Amino acid sequence: MDREEKLERLKDNIKTLESVVVAFSGGVDSSLVAKVCYDILGDHALAVTARSETYPVYEYEEALKIAGEIGIPHITVDTSELGIKGFAENPPNRCYYCKSELFGKLKEIAREKGYKNVADGANLDDTDEYRPGLDAAKELEVCSPLKESGLRKTDIREISKYLNLSNWDKPSYACMSSRFPYGQSITEEKLILVAAAENYLRSIDLKQFRVRHHDTIARIEVLPEDIPALLQNGKRKELVRKFKEIGYKYVTIDMEGYRSGSMNEVLIQQK
Repeated sequence: MDREEKLERLKDNIKTLESVVVAFSGGVDSSLVAKVCYDILGDHALAVTARSETYPVYEYEEALKIAGEIGIPHITVDTSELGIKGFAENPPNRCYYCKSELFGKLKEIAREKGYKNVADGANLDDTDEYRPGLDAAKELEVCSPLKESGLRKTDIREISKYLNLSNWDKPSYACMSSRFPYGQSITEEKLILVAAAENYLRSIDLKQFRVRHHDTIARIEVLPEDIPALLQNGKRKELVRKFKEIGYKYVTIDMEGYRSGSMNEVLIQQK
């Protein structure tokens, strides 16, 4: 199918929802869902953003901006992943706890405000990875219009660009809990450390990156083509100095480069 046919399939899926609460992070996927839901359903669509300690301020501000551009009615709910039983211990199915809590709240909002459905931004590529949050969506009967329309990330970016969404090329982002090895506890102090380190990388104009937190060690993932730039013109010394000021004892660059879900590699090795 071409771009227009894929978009029409997405529209057809969304028409069947009649009214919907969209789990809206401000990322590329949920933005496309919110955009098409609002285009098709108008004020029968509501975007809801969950603000928590694992969701940095700049991501929240981006969500506000994109919701305003789309025009969709938008509200914010405050959540605390660290307060969810089992979450802070960081088991491999950590995302299941988080999504169960989030989708439960969105279902409650939908009931209170008279919306028939809840939708998320999961896409077909997500089914190729370890995503325990998908189980929570299935259990709570959350719709995934992108996945159900057979759309992959490349399709989503192409359609988003066609619809003039300003964040169509926004780098992929995952909540900051994904920066910690499974079994290593997650605390607010550690999240603040990671956020400060990633803010620095953003300040030097890197686009796609992660700072993986290994106790006293920061393992930096950037795109392979960006690795040489971090080692040149004094940037290496500046980066090391900054990360040590933030609180890390050792600073490393992962030579394999950025890859989504790298913390899951240990799970694959254990099988």
